[in-house]
Amino acid sequence: MRLCVNQLVEWLDDEGQPHIERVLWIDPSHTDAYLFDVQNPKAMPVWRRITDSENGIRQGDIGLLTEDPFLIGMRPDEDLSDLHRAHRDQAWAVIQPLVERDDDALFVSEKRGPLVEAACASTGVSKPTIYAYLRRYWRGGQTKNALLPAFDRRGGKGKEKSAGERKRGRPPRRAPATQETGINVDDAIKAKFQRGIRLYYENREGRSLTEAYQLVMERLFNVGYEKRGETMVPVLPPVSELPTFGQFRYWYEKEQDLESSLKRRLGDTRYALTRRPVVGDSTRMANGPGSLYQIDATKDDIYLVSRTDRNRIIGRPVVYLVQDVFSRLITGIAVTLEGPSWLGAMLALENTASDKAPFCQEFGIDDVEWWPARHLPEAILADRGELEGYNADNLVNSLGIRVSNTPPYRADGKGIIEQSFRLSHLGLVHQLPGAVRKPRERGEHDYRLDAVLTLHEYTHLAILWVRNFNLHHYLDDYPLTEDIVTAGVYPYPIDLWNWGIVNRSGHLRTVPRDILRLNLLPGGDASVTPRGIQLRGVLYTTERAMREHWYVRARNNGTFHVPVAYDPRLMDVIYLRLDAGRQIEPCNLTERHRRWRGYAWWEYEESKQVQAEKAVTRESNDRQADAEFHAEVRSVVERAQAEAEKTSTNQSRQARVRDIRANRRTEKEESRTAGAWRLGQTKHSETPSQDIGSDDYVPPPDRIAKLREKRKLREKGEKE
Repeated sequence: MRLCVNQLVEWLDDEGQPHIERVLWIDPSHTDAYLFDVQNPKAMPVWRRITDSENGIRQGDIGLLTEDPFLIGMRPDEDLSDLHRAHRDQAWAVIQPLVERDDDALFVSEKRGPLVEAACASTGVSKPTIYAYLRRYWRGGQTKNALLPAFDRRGGKGKEKSAGERKRGRPPRRAPATQETGINVDDAIKAKFQRGIRLYYENREGRSLTEAYQLVMERLFNVGYEKRGETMVPVLPPVSELPTFGQFRYWYEKEQDLESSLKRRLGDTRYALTRRPVVGDSTRMANGPGSLYQIDATKDDIYLVSRTDRNRIIGRPVVYLVQDVFSRLITGIAVTLEGPSWLGAMLALENTASDKAPFCQEFGIDDVEWWPARHLPEAILADRGELEGYNADNLVNSLGIRVSNTPPYRADGKGIIEQSFRLSHLGLVHQLPGAVRKPRERGEHDYRLDAVLTLHEYTHLAILWVRNFNLHHYLDDYPLTEDIVTAGVYPYPIDLWNWGIVNRSGHLRTVPRDILRLNLLPGGDASVTPRGIQLRGVLYTTERAMREHWYVRARNNGTFHVPVAYDPRLMDVIYLRLDAGRQIEPCNLTERHRRWRGYAWWEYEESKQVQAEKAVTRESNDRQADAEFHAEVRSVVERAQAEAEKTSTNQSRQARVRDIRANRRTEKEESRTAGAWRLGQTKHSETPSQDIGSDDYVPPPDRIAKLREKRKLREKGEKE
């Protein structure tokens, strides 16, 4: 078992007390290592011989921890406050030159002291503070997020001191001893500085900071204008009443965003070509396996068919490759129908850092000695796209991997992996049925109809190509160094990798699989509502939420947010990020949304789009139906109003409302008579059927007629 950087080892001292140490550095010859006691608040790196440690592991005296409770960095930047990020970045700026050295000087006590003293002199930070930063960095997994502040263990928050009446800072050298000159910079003056910087410095005109300062004084600090000839000249107050150039420069440097400032002054294209930092320098940084990986994707020129029905052509696959720059070994692969997208990059990176044996066994390949890569690198070089934004920030801050994206118009920045794609097309794709043949003339056979391979079968072929490449691809133009030539190593990827592991190790990193996957999965904020944990309109639940009464809190105090991660390929479960990302808890779909089990998120979004389109059609139909209903109502009412006008009398309003009850009884009797059922009669018969055995039929008295007579008599009496 070979030790890797960042691993935790546990051993017992003579008194039986456990010690847990983190592997900080391994020398290129894999002989010596420096470890750090993560439980000792005053610890410093200690030297260990690799052979002693590995013998102890084999004999069982030393254990390798699979879980890393000290690892800090699983929180994405969007979950951090601006203040937390500022403290982290400030500490990182102090120790970055120290921890990014290629040698072991920082771990040797005799060399570490002068380095720290030099850092004190260059940064103005005290020696104890720098040592505290280093211990936090080493203890927390050697990631940038290990420097996040622990505000829960601090006192009051630091605040910028407000200016008083007296001038702060040292007095100007040219000021008379009895005269106080200069002014304090308050918020109003800082606002003018910021406005002036935008107007006169952060633009494409290329002014110096001194020239910008003069123009800012003239434009924003004048006390008026006076006319001299035909020109209006700004009038400046005395120098003693103006902010100095030193103050102007101080506040600019303190609050500037260097990257944004350079982009405004140079333009995005020129900045990308001349000033943007690119980690992927193969000659300077690729000095061992794992020091730098390149990742890229391409849509292969071949059409595939469905696994369930080979008559269905499903299009072209997207292939992601991850390649070690030092050895040219292909370290990871993903063949999907997604993308190019973060999902494809996520699968490739997970494959890169995983044991390849289970993956290859799915395709009947048992021997995987040709594919020893199962670690994370120090740095990844990609192009613009998938490795930008939130997901890439997780790699940088949580997993300690430096990510660089090549600038626009610089495809040569990833020439190594671009060449590998070209070789795969020549050596594999163009020989297969369904491969794209260009150009295709009119009337020529459609090559898409030749497709016979499924995605699974094509992945199998891609693995075979990787095996052939890693074992047998001779690197004609590989820059062999003297020690490689002396060792008699031929420039094959697998041979360079194995030689580099022995002679230039220390760059490969390990991380628990769940932590790796959690930081690769897309994330976001879910809302806790009275009905469940809602993400993009879908409800989930978990025992923790029930146990801690989350839904009751949401109903009484309002909804609140919790950070989650999710797999875009399956909606069945999402994962809560608990304890600042150090723990995860799965959340399952509620019964309300159980219909989405087994679906992918893109299928859900597609279904929502279809429903939205149907809603538009349904709304149009509903509005038309309402219009027809209202038109029919108006027609009936208009006819009724016309009939009422025809039968209108001179009866008073009081008379009309006086006998409503009597009128109601009359109308009810008429309605009963007209609507009564007469069984055994035809619909239009006016003569009732006679009872059997009866000669004559005597009709009942006509009460309606009597009521009508009474109403007429009453109306006649009212008129008289």
